[in-house]
Amino acid sequence: MAFSTGNSNGYGGRFRRSRVSVGALSEMNVVPLVDVVLVLLIIFMLTAHVMEFGLDVQAPAVKNATETAEDLPVVTITRDAKLYLNDTPVKNINLLASDIRSRFKTNSVFVLADKSVQYGEVANVVSALGGENKFDIKLVAKQQEIRK
Repeated sequence: MAFSTGNSNGYGGRFRRSRVSVGALSEMNVVPLVDVVLVLLIIFMLTAHVMEFGLDVQAPAVKNATETAEDLPVVTITRDAKLYLNDTPVKNINLLASDIRSRFKTNSVFVLADKSVQYGEVANVVSALGGENKFDIKLVAKQQEIRK
């Protein structure tokens, strides 16, 4: 039984050379890379639920004011883009600023728009009130209820 070590030169191993050729490995060892990736995956899986909910902040409860000393102007834009000033229909958007000045003593105006109204309609109202008239415009949004 004969075994070959791979160093023969074709003569049956009688004329062996004394040098041993060891080639350089040109392949990358991916085992450490896979180990690091698996450790990072485990860390991410353990901390993902903390990142989803964010910080737990308990906001203080405040008492809502039921009555105000003055009647505040609220411009409402309905789904069909009709304007109302405190439940009174507005015929002309250009006369809205002068109507607010004559009826109210404040410089603040609240703008409440339906969520289906296009942005252009809200921009027109803000432009009519904020341009030369210099009203302090506050956009009103309803707080979203969070279901648990």
